[in-house]
Amino acid sequence: MGITQWLAVAMIFVVIYGLIKRYETRLVLIGSGLVLCLLSWDLIGGLNAFAKSMTNSSLVMAICASMGFAFVARYTNADRSLVHYLASPIRGLGVLLVPVCTAITFFVNIAIPSAAGCAAAVGSTLIPVMLRAGIKPAGAAAAVLAGTIGSYLSPGTSHNPYVANMAGIDVMDFIAFHAPYSLIIGAFGVVGTLLFCILFGDHKGDANAKVDESKLQKQDDFKPSPVLALVPLVPITILVVGNLWCPFIKMGVAQAMVLGAVIALVLARANPQTFTKEFFNGTGKGYADVMGIIIAAGVFAAGLKSAGLIDTFVQALKESNEIARWGGSIGPFIMGVITGSGDAATLAFNETVTPHAKDFGMTIEGLGGLAFLAGAAGRTASPLAGVTILVSGIAMVSPIEVVKRTAVPMLAATIVCALIMV
Repeated sequence: MGITQWLAVAMIFVVIYGLIKRYETRLVLIGSGLVLCLLSWDLIGGLNAFAKSMTNSSLVMAICASMGFAFVARYTNADRSLVHYLASPIRGLGVLLVPVCTAITFFVNIAIPSAAGCAAAVGSTLIPVMLRAGIKPAGAAAAVLAGTIGSYLSPGTSHNPYVANMAGIDVMDFIAFHAPYSLIIGAFGVVGTLLFCILFGDHKGDANAKVDESKLQKQDDFKPSPVLALVPLVPITILVVGNLWCPFIKMGVAQAMVLGAVIALVLARANPQTFTKEFFNGTGKGYADVMGIIIAAGVFAAGLKSAGLIDTFVQALKESNEIARWGGSIGPFIMGVITGSGDAATLAFNETVTPHAKDFGMTIEGLGGLAFLAGAAGRTASPLAGVTILVSGIAMVSPIEVVKRTAVPMLAATIVCALIMV
């Protein structure tokens, strides 16, 4: 390898260090990418990558509209109503509350794709229920955390339109492709977390267990509505039914999210002006937080490409697809654990390596799907993840104690998916 390639390798370690130290992700990726482009005498390449990612219409539409709908669901209390009605029938199940709560969180996370947003809505209700039923705080928090892998079945999750666009297929077709593997990871979360909770004696209860009231959602004048509880399911239902059974209602992700938002407005009889502000606040948040990382990963990938490292790496992968198999699974998993986020590492991998999947006997959707599922599993096993800290705070327990119950099931699920997915 030449000097610029070795500099690119060194820069990768700088990026990893920056992510571990929890520096601003977009700054780390964009800065390192532009430095590599500059060292390779190709600064315009990095700037072009920035501009190209900014105007990726399919990604912008799906991600921003989905975040807008998520804000609307929160504003109308549709998300809280859904959680309320799902939680009502499960009281009194004893230790079986753990797998049931994990499954409920998984299901809700499809409708509310933000892991932290879902955990806040679900955890505020289910963690107190589990504590009152005699589940130890760490087990209660782990039950919710393990279910936050469900967002990867949501068309609003950034990775779905990202990989689908790369593979040249419809978002719903890509979700249909990886759905069995996502469900496998979900099953590992349900069963594995239960087994570890039993192993740690979480079903024996803790007389001193309590929740941090300051971290619970304020009840105010909240009154659950069975009609509003259905609103978070509207876009997903439209997309699934339209793609599978009723082609005449088939539409894009953005269109389904906007239609769901309009239905929420009508059913909630909300103030249209406030409602509109909330929707566009969500779209702006989606562009800033989600598209921002995608843009930054694109610039970093451009830097690695300019330095020639990607071509060298792809050539090595052609020698053995086992390197790609484990690099695309264990790599994102480990990065998810040590950084608390599966997004940055996964997007960088999918931007640089996944487009060449066919060169080493794999499909783009297979390798891309494996990478983002592994990254999400790593995040679910990380004590540094924002969602882990959130549920740990509600249950007033150490994040380390929580991930003791989720780490092994998530690692096992990643290994299984690596073996069967590509």
